[in-house]
Amino acid sequence: MLVRRQTFQEVGLKNTVIGIAGGTGSGKTTVVKKIIGSFPNDKVIMLPQDAYYKDQGHLPIQERRLVNYDHPFAFDNELLKEHIRRLSAGQPVELPVYSYITYTRQKDSIHIEPGEIIIVEGILVLEDAELRDLLDIKIFVDTHADERFIRRLKRDIMERGRSVESVIDQYMNVVRPMHMQFVEPSKRYADVIVPEGGQNEVAIDLITTKIRSLLMGI
Repeated sequence: MLVRRQTFQEVGLKNTVIGIAGGTGSGKTTVVKKIIGSFPNDKVIMLPQDAYYKDQGHLPIQERRLVNYDHPFAFDNELLKEHIRRLSAGQPVELPVYSYITYTRQKDSIHIEPGEIIIVEGILVLEDAELRDLLDIKIFVDTHADERFIRRLKRDIMERGRSVESVIDQYMNVVRPMHMQFVEPSKRYADVIVPEGGQNEVAIDLITTKIRSLLMGI
């Protein structure tokens, strides 16, 4: 006889929604990986804010490249918030797939089933007030600007075929101003600030301990 496993909603517990923000190159991905590694894979859902970029298919390709993708208006936060609410209610969602080559949302999507831990990661996760209200734990990964820039420079040259000049130009004219205007001010909303990203084992251990207590209803 097969016994159906009860969901966490059915046993009276709620899931834990974690927002992880920080500037580009701050080490958010490393922090996310270490948190995920502390729990069974079937308990963790990952919603990258980058998947929720607005579709720019209505624009000519040259104009798409000029869109400020570091500005809050570049993201479809309404859809992201809807997905968080649906997952928290025990309903599955379809995660968008975004092409960074064509700047468009693809026809295919990724089916996501509800889980006990929902991690929402992105540079502007803490900027939107309604989105913040959906988060049980708000984390800001804080890394020195020089280190963040060097990481971005290496990534864009090695992984995206960018020139040094183009990376510097984008950083000085778009990335840095948007960081100072939107990302850095959002740090004040964080419950936990993690200096130096994934290298801060003490902070990550404290975060995972808190997540476990929330999952158990303590």
